[in-house]
Amino acid sequence: MQLYVLWNLAVLALTHTLPQLQRFSGNPKDDLQAFDSADEYLLQSLLPQGLDSSRPILILGDNFGALTCALAEFKVTSVSDSVVSHNAIAANLNALGRQAALVDPLAPWPAEPQLVLARIPKQLSLLELWLATLKPLLAKDSLVLLAGRDRDIPASAEAMISRHIGPTEKLLGWKKARAFVCQSDGKAPLPLPPPISWPLEGTGFTLSHFANVFSRQSLDIGARLMLANLPQGRFDKVIDLGCGNGVLGLMMASQYPDAHYSLVDESYLAVASARHNLSQNLPEVKADCVANDCLRGFTASSVDLVLCNPPFHQQQVITDHIAWQMFKDAFRVLRPGGELWIVGNRHLGYHLKLKRLFGGCKVVASDRKFVILRTIKRRTS
Repeated sequence: MQLYVLWNLAVLALTHTLPQLQRFSGNPKDDLQAFDSADEYLLQSLLPQGLDSSRPILILGDNFGALTCALAEFKVTSVSDSVVSHNAIAANLNALGRQAALVDPLAPWPAEPQLVLARIPKQLSLLELWLATLKPLLAKDSLVLLAGRDRDIPASAEAMISRHIGPTEKLLGWKKARAFVCQSDGKAPLPLPPPISWPLEGTGFTLSHFANVFSRQSLDIGARLMLANLPQGRFDKVIDLGCGNGVLGLMMASQYPDAHYSLVDESYLAVASARHNLSQNLPEVKADCVANDCLRGFTASSVDLVLCNPPFHQQQVITDHIAWQMFKDAFRVLRPGGELWIVGNRHLGYHLKLKRLFGGCKVVASDRKFVILRTIKRRTS
């Protein structure tokens, strides 16, 4: 089986779909293309005529579908930790009339893939999880190609790939991208990395974190400020939006155990962490942990309180449209009189967005870096 060429720019058969793709980011100002030079590098390193239509292809970390759509005529499984990425991939597949299996990192992956294409993540913990999961699935002839933008590839990525999979060749750089190629060395796989756990200070709770979860090593500063200033009142339905490890929802549930909680994040691994933390620390609390793009599908005017710690980037793009979508979705699902509490960096100016949407807000607490804002839904539209 000849699949790989020592990178030949003349091999363009798999890149013809790239200009047709969209990012589907939800940001009306987003005019960026849905692929980059790392995607091109991977696709231009393949000889598609060598692919076997009966054997699976595994794709890891595709952002918007560049890799998945290019190979969707084969048996493709695309793994991502991002609901937003999966939604974009699904939309691009649908626009092209193609299909592929989209799964999260903790779901089963196909055995003995003929080919693995991976975007190297910036987070080494996620790369380690991928590699440890992948190794026992590889056949002797499985070809593994990984690539990323130079600025995003962790310094120890090559060593980690070699340690988990086998001898690894670093290919020449092109357009600020770099690729690596390897095959299994046949040795026993290294164990899956366990979740990182630590006690939550001032409580009897222990928090556990899968790979790629925000601030998995320690409690982040913004969450710490929010925990010192949690809402007080009567709450029947509470949402922790952008929940990460679920610490805000967990601590609210410790104070208001009779309420129903929804912990929502676009990261499957974050949601798995939040679900574990609630079940281990407060198993009696009624809670749903949902991987979702903001609050898509949640019932309007049904919630008393939304807690939110918004991100300010999507993949490598700095943006405030995610926070804006979170605030709009929170406004929609809050009942009249319901409250939105957010914590964010002071310089991001979230108070301006809340004034435009809710009519105003109040500062609950602040420090040199973060601010907590509270706003109330006083109108229905």
